[in-house]
Amino acid sequence: MEYDPIKNKLGGFFNKSPFLRKTFYSLLDLLLLRTWHIHKQINIWEKTAPKDAKILDAGMGFGQYSFWMASKHPNWSIFGVDVKHEQIADCTKFFGEVGLKNAKFEYADLTAFTHPDTYDFALSVDVMEHILEDVQVFKNIYASLHKGGMLLISTPSDQGGSDVEEGSGESFIGEHVRNGYNINEIQDKLKTAGFSKIEAKYSYGKPGHISWVLSMKYPMKMLSASKALLIILPFYYLITFPFALVLNAMDRDGNHTTGTGLIVKAWK
Repeated sequence: MEYDPIKNKLGGFFNKSPFLRKTFYSLLDLLLLRTWHIHKQINIWEKTAPKDAKILDAGMGFGQYSFWMASKHPNWSIFGVDVKHEQIADCTKFFGEVGLKNAKFEYADLTAFTHPDTYDFALSVDVMEHILEDVQVFKNIYASLHKGGMLLISTPSDQGGSDVEEGSGESFIGEHVRNGYNINEIQDKLKTAGFSKIEAKYSYGKPGHISWVLSMKYPMKMLSASKALLIILPFYYLITFPFALVLNAMDRDGNHTTGTGLIVKAWK
C-alpha cells in the first residue's frame, strides 16, 4: 500500500487553485477523525490563551491546522515548520494568495530546532511516529515554549495505531519508525524532556476505528489498486459519509479504555 504517494497526489490536485485547496482542507476537517480531536483541544486551550498567542505547528504538512488557526484568530502568529520543501513552498504560496499574513513557514529539522522561550502553544500531529530521536524533539519543543505553554500531540498508539498488516510486519501507512506509542511510554518521555504536567488519552476507539476504515483505509486501498476507481469514490462517500460523521462525533466526545490513537497534552 503506497499511502504517502497517493496522499501527495491528492494534495497536488487540490493545490491547483486556492478554492480547491480550501476545499481540500474542508474535506480533511470532516473526514479525518484526528482533526475533530485536535480542534476540540485547541478550542479548550484558546479559552485561556493570550490574545496575541504565538503558535508552533511542528511538522505542519499540508498546513490545514495552521490555516484553521490563522483564519479563526487573526491576532495569533503561527509558525509552521516541516522537512519537506515542497510543503513549505505550497503553504507559503497558498497563504499569500488568500491574504493570511499571520502565518509563515520554514524548513526545519525538529531534532535540531529550538526557538527558546518563544511559543505559547505547540502542535504536533502525526509527526512523532516518524522520528526516532523523539525525546530530543520533546526537549527542543519544551525549550521553545513559554512557561505555562502547552504541547498538543496526536500520534498512533501501540494498540494497532500503525495498522501493521498481519504476517507482513509492514504498516498500512508506512514511514513509521515505531508502531505506535504506549500511553505510559510517551508520558515518561515527555517527563524526561522536562514537562511538568501531562495528560494522555486514547482516541480512535471502537467508533473511531470503524470510521477510519470506512472513510480512509478502504478508499486508499481502492486508489492504490487503480486510479480509475477515483470515479466511484463520490458514490462510495455518499453512502458512508453520514455514518462516518456520527462515528467521529462519538469518538471525539467519548472516553475510551483503549484506541489506536493517542491525544497527549503536556505543559511547561
